[in-house]
Amino acid sequence: MKKNVKAVVCGLLILTISVYAAFLTYLHFFASNDKELSGEWTASLDMTNQASVTALDWLQDIEAVSVTLEDMEPYMQDLSIQVYLTFEQTSRFQGTFHCNILPESYDACRQAAYEAFAMAFRDILAERLRMAGYTGSTDREAVEALVTETFGMSTVSYLMTCGPALLPSLEELQTQYDGSGTYDAGDGILVRQFDAGGPVSTLTEKYIRKESSLILSDETGSDAAGFFSEYYPVIYTLK
Repeated sequence: MKKNVKAVVCGLLILTISVYAAFLTYLHFFASNDKELSGEWTASLDMTNQASVTALDWLQDIEAVSVTLEDMEPYMQDLSIQVYLTFEQTSRFQGTFHCNILPESYDACRQAAYEAFAMAFRDILAERLRMAGYTGSTDREAVEALVTETFGMSTVSYLMTCGPALLPSLEELQTQYDGSGTYDAGDGILVRQFDAGGPVSTLTEKYIRKESSLILSDETGSDAAGFFSEYYPVIYTLK
């Protein structure tokens, strides 16, 4: 079962990469490469697939529950965390930047992920109760009451406490994205020099500016190569 899950995940990953590659190719040849980056930008890190796969693995581990990634899709939707990136140009191709993830954005995404997971968990539990010959009510309210009675807490609280970590930790994401420093932009390459104290000193990225959109992708050879790559490319929108 897990091999099938991994095959589906790999397929989705390849499809996503292909779509982004086509989009970036289009922008490379047809979009203007505006070197002016000043302004406040925001991007959404999509956590939907990661949360779905993590929840699915956990469900399959408990007594071999029969559930697929497609079964999780109606529950896990539009889970994203906001990243804020500000550029202030100080000379023709240079300036300062500040990037951060707001804790409240992370908390809202995490809460939404576990509420979606709880809904799926209750529906699966209801199905198993019916299969076991349970004659009581198996609507969501009744199943929630059973969970609360059994574990002494709500389904959401139980999954947050005893279930898997659906998202990377806030600290991990802040380590990857938060920081300030100076930048150089030119010929489609953005070099960000972070202030001392962080795990990354210099980050080199490919960038494409198209009106109110800014696309950042990994540049092979950066001393941070692989550190940010899990979430590339990132599409920012000018606020």
